[in-house]
Amino acid sequence: MGGRQVASARRLLADALDVTASEADLGRAAHDVVARLGAPDALAELVQDLAAGGGDPAGCAGLSYRHVLGFDKLLLVDGGPHHMLRAHIWHPGAHSPEDIHNHRSPLASHIVRGSLRMELYADDADDADDAGGGEEAARYQESLARNSADWLLVPAGPARLRLTQVAEYAAGSSYALPAHTLHRAWSTAAGPTVTLFLETGARRRRHTDVFLGADAAEHAPAVPKAPLDVKEYLGELEALARMLTEE
Repeated sequence: MGGRQVASARRLLADALDVTASEADLGRAAHDVVARLGAPDALAELVQDLAAGGGDPAGCAGLSYRHVLGFDKLLLVDGGPHHMLRAHIWHPGAHSPEDIHNHRSPLASHIVRGSLRMELYADDADDADDAGGGEEAARYQESLARNSADWLLVPAGPARLRLTQVAEYAAGSSYALPAHTLHRAWSTAAGPTVTLFLETGARRRRHTDVFLGADAAEHAPAVPKAPLDVKEYLGELEALARMLTEE
């Protein structure tokens, strides 16, 4: 029956994620559920169900796009204000690091295939005890335009960022991050990298912070977001399903 795997995923997400929990508890729950849903067989069945039209193709297509940070972003399950389950796909050749950024709410991600490198940063710009440490950067506040699909980026002054951790994530591994954690990630695999990304939606911030190197060209004030149409969305799901089931 069409939609059975989608309905099962919706129930699992609703049961596992308590939006009234602390950020730490919510992060742990998100970590566990995204690892469960990201198991290769489980995700392949979910994506096949979605590619057959078992979910909400029109609604999810409108929130799926080629992300400005360098990967394809496909919405799988739209939990409204509580959670959003997405597949992120880095194709071969897309190895450039993202801009350093944080998120609007706690998140968890499971590496389904391929591999990622993750860098974590601390903002030392206001730390009087660490004057001169880290590297200078330009801070922007990113928000979503009200009447369009654009990202808006407003300069928010200088910052000083310090690298605190570098981690490698292979297929089968997962991580969770609090909303404010500054990080960037990129694929380190020769082939495609696929991750299952769960944004919890709890206590959502109005904007995120994005950082560029101090010597980088000034960021454009608006970056267009071009949602997929339904045909493109279903085609991307079919391609992802084939990728997940190939030997």
